[in-house]
Amino acid sequence: MSKVRISAITYLNTKPFLYGITHSPLMQEIELSLDVPSVCADKLKAGTVDIGIIPVAEMGEIAGANIVTDFCISASGKVRTVVLVSQVPLEEIKTIVLDYQSRTSVQLVKILAREYWQIRPEWRDGGVDYIREDIRGTTAGVIIGDRVFVAEKQFPYVYDLSEAWKAHTGLDFVFACWVANKPLETAFVEKFAKALEDGIVHIPEVILEYQQLYPDYPFEAYFRENIFYHLDDSKREGMELFLAKIKQG
Repeated sequence: MSKVRISAITYLNTKPFLYGITHSPLMQEIELSLDVPSVCADKLKAGTVDIGIIPVAEMGEIAGANIVTDFCISASGKVRTVVLVSQVPLEEIKTIVLDYQSRTSVQLVKILAREYWQIRPEWRDGGVDYIREDIRGTTAGVIIGDRVFVAEKQFPYVYDLSEAWKAHTGLDFVFACWVANKPLETAFVEKFAKALEDGIVHIPEVILEYQQLYPDYPFEAYFRENIFYHLDDSKREGMELFLAKIKQG
């Protein structure tokens, strides 16, 4: 029997999921790869994996895409690790450099710029070293993931994109979902969901493991207050609005 191929994000916010998966008997049935969000989506599009936790903005580009389990990476207000940083306030920003690691953040910041902040910056794609090389003066940048904990200390203006979305729409925001590109056996999906749930239950163990490596990271608050893992009705409503706005352009 062939193994189910899974691509998971390497960021801190997915560590509970990874804990649950890697401590589960499910490991005997899967091939697990660790990637940045955009690569997870690319692998799912190419069919080199069967399941990926991918940016929600990518779902429309994947043939046969279907959300697997009621687990996600989401926020209800401030998320901490998806931000726009700048040396000047919003009204003085001329250019925004986009993070190459997630296309959901790219779509989100463009919606916020147009509808909420009402600014019209020039958009540029960021390279590998864009944070160090490009963000200066009137050029701002979108940063996602664990890099924010370091970068946010380097810039006087930090705008949380999920917090801005909540202020603009009144809704929660879903950054990534577990998506499959083909039908999966019900028994496997049930075991997969159980592994994810077990990981969330063991967040204290995850914090203990990573706090030693990164003592300055606010793990407890991040996992308990900023990240939400259950794809409930309020999260789905926010996701549906976001996807509708992407289609509207």
